[in-house]
Amino acid sequence: MGEQVMRRRGFRARLALTATQVDALDRQAHAARALWNLLHELFTLSGDRWPPRSYVDGEIRWARANVDWLAVLPAQAAQAVLRTYRQAWVNCWEGRAEAPTYKPRLRTVLAVDIPQGRDLHVARVHRRWGIVNIPKLGRVRFRWTRDLPGVTKGGPAGRITGARLIKDALGWHIVFRTVHEVSVTMCGHEADSHVGIDRGIAVPLALSDGDTYAHGPWLDEKEEARLLCAQQHAEYKKQYRKPGRRCSKKLSSAYDQIRDLRARAKRRVLDWQHKTTSAIAKKYALVSVEGLRITNMVRSAKGTLETPGVNVARKSGLNRAIAGEAWGRTVELLAYKIDDQGGILISVPAPGTSLRCSECGVVTTGSRESQARFVCRNSECGWTGNADFNASRNIDQAGLVLASAAGRAVVRQT
Repeated sequence: MGEQVMRRRGFRARLALTATQVDALDRQAHAARALWNLLHELFTLSGDRWPPRSYVDGEIRWARANVDWLAVLPAQAAQAVLRTYRQAWVNCWEGRAEAPTYKPRLRTVLAVDIPQGRDLHVARVHRRWGIVNIPKLGRVRFRWTRDLPGVTKGGPAGRITGARLIKDALGWHIVFRTVHEVSVTMCGHEADSHVGIDRGIAVPLALSDGDTYAHGPWLDEKEEARLLCAQQHAEYKKQYRKPGRRCSKKLSSAYDQIRDLRARAKRRVLDWQHKTTSAIAKKYALVSVEGLRITNMVRSAKGTLETPGVNVARKSGLNRAIAGEAWGRTVELLAYKIDDQGGILISVPAPGTSLRCSECGVVTTGSRESQARFVCRNSECGWTGNADFNASRNIDQAGLVLASAAGRAVVRQT
């Protein structure tokens, strides 16, 4: 048996709503967005100084009692908007985030917060469906995909502390915030098992033991054709849209098609990432990854008027490919899953990992013959192999050195 520790996790599920319920949730979300904007205006007019908390609470209660479109927002959700806005400024002042800004109607993700888990009354009613109580909406079914702590008999010990309703292109979803016990144990893998991972585009994940994790295109040929057609149609219709005027129905329809297809691709990416990272976390006790600066890697090569860039189109394609792989999110998912398994995730410096020979440790000019082939030019070595495999072996060796130097008490850097 391993050590029992408490973990905070989120569980996402799809809601099954009627058209009336969707309209009600949309109005709640827009009321929460408008309340955020009102708080931002109040804070700006007060000279970047917080008004007294009692004064703001009183103004919110008065607004909900006298303004019809704001009264649809539950009282606890309104207080959650206030807490979130205050915390956003705290994060800004402490250097963890940018300053909060105005939330426009068309570019804001619709969301409603349910701060207290005791009001949810979650229950499982079917093998595939559960039911949850949503304020001002009533009992709503949701897709049951995994056991929730404190709900399922024999499931993980813990409780639901709250939830957040989020709308994307595929509809409304609920994200349960939970606190539950996790058994941190090495029983899922050998205690001394270790691996290095090289992230790429042709081969998304190459492991130092020779395994690879790949995937196909996120959209099939028909879906890609539909996406291209919708994008071309939207560009054509945009030419006839006057500045400051609302989108036409045909332009809105094209935007909806683009949004739906991109959301479908993103869900397939997340599905592949979750399954892949879960398999790696259960198999290895020590996982080493490159500490890549992804924001620098996807920086535009367009340049300036004085010094224009070269190969801009090729660099743009490379940037889209890197962004499509979502390397940063893969490491974030891997981090908490390895932590739950009792393993360690180490970030090693990226320079030299793809140019150094993993057999002799020497960096020679011209060793990287191509994107996929590595040939050591050291006369005493001459090792030949796949370039991704060579890089993953270097990452694994560097991770072992860091783990040994830190006594395996390594602070993860993702």
